[in-house]
Amino acid sequence: MKKIRLITAAFILIFACSCGNNVGKEASRELFAMDTLISVRAYGEDSDEAVDAAAERISELDRLFSVTDENSEIYRLNSLGFSEVSEDTADVISDALRICESTDGALDITIYPVLLEWGFTTDDMHVPSEEAIAAALARTGFGKVSVSGNKVEIPEGFMLDLGSCAKGYTGGEVIGEMKKWGIVSALVNLGGNVQALGKKPDGSEWSVGIANPFSPNELLGVLKISDRAVITSGGYQRYFTGDDGKVYIHILDPETGKPADSGLVSVTVVGSNGLECDALSTALFVMGKERAVSYWRKYGGFDIVLVTEDGTVCVTEGITGSFVNKSGLPVETIYE
Repeated sequence: MKKIRLITAAFILIFACSCGNNVGKEASRELFAMDTLISVRAYGEDSDEAVDAAAERISELDRLFSVTDENSEIYRLNSLGFSEVSEDTADVISDALRICESTDGALDITIYPVLLEWGFTTDDMHVPSEEAIAAALARTGFGKVSVSGNKVEIPEGFMLDLGSCAKGYTGGEVIGEMKKWGIVSALVNLGGNVQALGKKPDGSEWSVGIANPFSPNELLGVLKISDRAVITSGGYQRYFTGDDGKVYIHILDPETGKPADSGLVSVTVVGSNGLECDALSTALFVMGKERAVSYWRKYGGFDIVLVTEDGTVCVTEGITGSFVNKSGLPVETIYE
C-alpha cells in the first residue's frame, strides 16, 4: 500500500514575510510541539523575555492537550472517562463544543476513535471495514460530553481529540503572552497556523501565503493581515493512497466516519479568534461550499477563502482587497 504523509506542508508553504525596516529589537524562537514545528518572532525592548515566555506557554499547553502523552489531561480523561482539568483544557473543550453545536456536528471533537481506525494518528494508515467504522462511530457524539466548571465527563469508550482547535487556542495564548511584555508587533506560526499581533515593525501589514492545494509547492495567494489569525485545512496536508488506488484524506466527516467529500479541497479562515478559525477551517471543509457560505452569512465575525474541486477560489467580500491571487485560478467574491 502506498502511503503519503504531508504533515509539514502547511508550515513550509503558509509563511509570513517580515521584510521591512525593523523598529525595536527582534527576538525569535523555534521549537517542536503539538506534532509540528513552531516559530515565534517578536519585536520590542523585552522581545527576548516575550519569546521565552511564549515558548514556555506552548510547551505547557502541549502537555495538557496531547492525545497521546500519558501524562496529559486529555489522555487521562480519555482513560478514565471523568476528570477535573485545568482552566485551559476546560475552556478549549467548552469553546469547541459550542462550535460543534453551531456547525451541526461538522466539527466533532469525539471523532478520535474513528481516526484511530483509519490510522491517521499512527503510521498504519489504511481503509477500515464498514463494520469497524460503524463500531467507532457508535463511540462518538459531542452532545454526550459534559462540562461543569473544570469537571469533564465522557461516556465509556469515548475519546476527545483537540487537534482541530488546540493550535488555534495556543496561538491566541502566545499573542496574550506578547501583550503582557508590552510587545505590539509579533508573529507566531504553529505549523502553518499563523497568528499576528499588530503590524510589522515598519507599520505595514504582514504577508501570509496560502498554499495552492493543487500544487502545494506553489502559492494560491497572499493575504495582508494585522491582528488576525490565518488558518487553513486541506486534504493535501495528510493523506494516503489505498490498495484500490483511491486517495483518502485525513479530514473525516463525523456523520459518515469517512474522508470528507464536500467538493472543497482547501478552506482558509481569517479572524481574530484563533481557536474559532482553527475549528471552523475543519468544519467548513466538511460542510462544503454552500453550507460553509450559509454559516458565514449567519454567524459572521470571520472571513474565508474556499477552493473548490473545479479550481475556483471563493473569497468573502471582507478580504477581497487583502487577497492577492498568485495561482491564475478564477476568483469569485462571496457577498453577504
